[in-house]
Amino acid sequence: MTEHTPRVAFVHTGAVVIAPVADLATRLLDGAATVNYLDDKIVADLGDPARADSVPERLEDLVRAAQSAGADLVMLTCSSISQLAAPVSEKVGIPVLRIDEAMADAAVRQGSRIAVLATLPTTLTPTLALLRERAALAGAAPEFTDEVIDGAFAAVSAGDRPEHDRLVAAAIERVAAGADVVVLAQASMASAADAASVSVPVLTSLEPGIRRLGEALSAL
Repeated sequence: MTEHTPRVAFVHTGAVVIAPVADLATRLLDGAATVNYLDDKIVADLGDPARADSVPERLEDLVRAAQSAGADLVMLTCSSISQLAAPVSEKVGIPVLRIDEAMADAAVRQGSRIAVLATLPTTLTPTLALLRERAALAGAAPEFTDEVIDGAFAAVSAGDRPEHDRLVAAAIERVAAGADVVVLAQASMASAADAASVSVPVLTSLEPGIRRLGEALSAL
């Protein structure tokens, strides 16, 4: 009888996240097999009243495909859809994790003034909701400030990663003066974190999210 190799499925809404997630999974998931699913129109469709209602069903289809492919766990790598993790998990019958949950828990632990930065409005709202959820579970009541960074998403969508990182780093430095911790709402923003020079923690979702995924795998 062969030993079971755990399989993890990642559901992405942008191709830019696939490579860094794959790298972290290779380093941190102790030999687990991985499979990627991508719907790169989800974020745009969330902002389109004619298509937004289709997103939960499309996400459910992707998670069912992952289940059919033998996944033991599914992780959503996009904060814009993290609020759908629990209902999809219940419908499909497989654990669905949020990549940004560990980051939110760390933010709540590290400060009472949390600045949240995003490059898309569709990500900002669910990230703030997640932070408030995790704060309530921890018995904390932090103050939040938030900002959508003008021009950053357009830059990265056009392939101009340096301009995206410049804009995000400038925003980090601007808001850090009034915060105990800065949260970058999207995984795609992580590349800008090291470019900012600030004295407070700047939290990103990828590595803590994958580490928590590894803990969940070990607990199966």
